[in-house]
Amino acid sequence: MLAAPTDSDTWLGLTDEELPVGRAADWAVLPSCGAVVLFSGTARDHAEGRDGVERLEYEAYDRYVVPRLEEIAEQMRRRWPALGRIVLLHRVGVVELGESSVVVVASAPHRPEAFAAARYGIDALKATVPIWKRETWADGESWALEAQHLAKLDS
Repeated sequence: MLAAPTDSDTWLGLTDEELPVGRAADWAVLPSCGAVVLFSGTARDHAEGRDGVERLEYEAYDRYVVPRLEEIAEQMRRRWPALGRIVLLHRVGVVELGESSVVVVASAPHRPEAFAAARYGIDALKATVPIWKRETWADGESWALEAQHLAKLDS
């Protein structure tokens, strides 16, 4: 089970287990934070140009994932110093329709910072963390390598 940290305000991880979406949101609540924004990316039944997507499968370059997630969290804290807790979790392996493949949570004293930080977190994760997705649909499958190439994290 992917456990929330007890000694940190940042929860990062890569797992082949179901993501703890509700627990992540609950963990991010702090008395000093009046806003918690959660983004959960879920497997859907279609992709651009393809209907009937049946499942997704993710693979990662494991040794680089958590260090990249740490960089993203550090950048979030630099840009929004008032952030309370940050969650950046991603799933590997098979993800069935409706299941979460990624969870990003940001808590802050006010909603503008929480929304901005969560948006930055998911966008930076998708652009910079070495995780690849394979879509399987009725007529075939693809690693979706054309979707996005990894970039460096902007400072």
